[in-house]
Amino acid sequence: MTPPRVGVFGLLGSGNLGNDGSLEALLGHLRAARPDAVVDALCGGPEAVTERYGIPATRLHWYRGEYRTASRAGAVAGKGLGKLVDAVRTAAWVRRHDVVVVPGMGVLEATLPLRPWGFPYALFLLCAAGRLTGTPVALVGVGAAPIADRATRALVRRAARLAAYRSYRDEPSRDAMRAMGVDTARDAVHPDLAFALPAPAASPPAPPSASPSGTVCVGVMDFHGGNNDRARAGEIHRRYVDGTTRLVRALVAEGRPVRLLTGDACDAAVVTAILDAVDSPLVTASGAASLAELTAEAAAADAVVATRYHNLVCALKAGTPTLSLSYAAKSDALMERMGLGAYRHPAREADAGRLLEQFRELERNAPELRRVLAERNATVSRQLHDFLNALTDALFPAKSRTVKETA
Repeated sequence: MTPPRVGVFGLLGSGNLGNDGSLEALLGHLRAARPDAVVDALCGGPEAVTERYGIPATRLHWYRGEYRTASRAGAVAGKGLGKLVDAVRTAAWVRRHDVVVVPGMGVLEATLPLRPWGFPYALFLLCAAGRLTGTPVALVGVGAAPIADRATRALVRRAARLAAYRSYRDEPSRDAMRAMGVDTARDAVHPDLAFALPAPAASPPAPPSASPSGTVCVGVMDFHGGNNDRARAGEIHRRYVDGTTRLVRALVAEGRPVRLLTGDACDAAVVTAILDAVDSPLVTASGAASLAELTAEAAAADAVVATRYHNLVCALKAGTPTLSLSYAAKSDALMERMGLGAYRHPAREADAGRLLEQFRELERNAPELRRVLAERNATVSRQLHDFLNALTDALFPAKSRTVKETA
């Protein structure tokens, strides 16, 4: 049979480790299930994707300043022209494939600041091109959330309706799309794709102690609230950074080594602010460049406090007791799925005193929480394995039938 031509699409290779981890998980499955597949990408950082994953990649936007604020007439004109050029480029790219996959990512949400004519428009172009050219577009394990902005909501809803296949990483995502008027009756829900990445070697549990002394990983984020918080974004950011800094300072005062984790290149500014404010050799910054490296860092820690969604995924996958600084329903849903729903704190209202109380409770219950996480990880692994096998049948039905008929 002719090898299937598979395109992958998204803000990949742009500095967000969660997005790249979802791509890595999908590629790992494809290479095992369909090693004959010919894969390339239309993405935000094509050079990084080609270097890291060995697949050809094309830049997502014709206009290179797409995600910079346009303050001059030339930049405004460039962005406007880019929208027209991208419509043609996207359609030409889509029609060269047998199927296009959007792997994971929160492509149907606006939990972080987002303009409708940025990625929502690009996703709409992709799904419309798929419908026009007859190439199925599959939104696999994506995140969704209620969207207040009318233009963004309209583009996201239309893109989802035009997609040939949809699945979600949690129930709130499917509920959000149903509430936006998308028929989700046949849409699957399954664990985040990143749980399919190889797990780190298990570390021996620390012996029980009245005063734990091991490393604490604190995952930080350049957090300013979401689309609905633009009016008070500065206040939210200051409160988040202050609360996180105070937590780190309190841990250091107890003699605890603290390892600062990030999940996106933009988070470096928050790391720098905390390092400058605490100024202690006990506080160090991780240089992790992948979800695998983040998971290894979390596995070596006694406990984790994390904000970014995929920092949480890494910590929970590592089986390490984790406290979530939650900024969206996806974080809460993940903590509930993994049995740690009681250990959540609102990122918008970061309170160092309450955070420290919750953290101490987390450590007191650490042995039981590690047992719970081991059980939940085993369940998640089975669920994701079954889903990925079903996904192969859905995306490549002819090949699947041939295998079954000759078995």
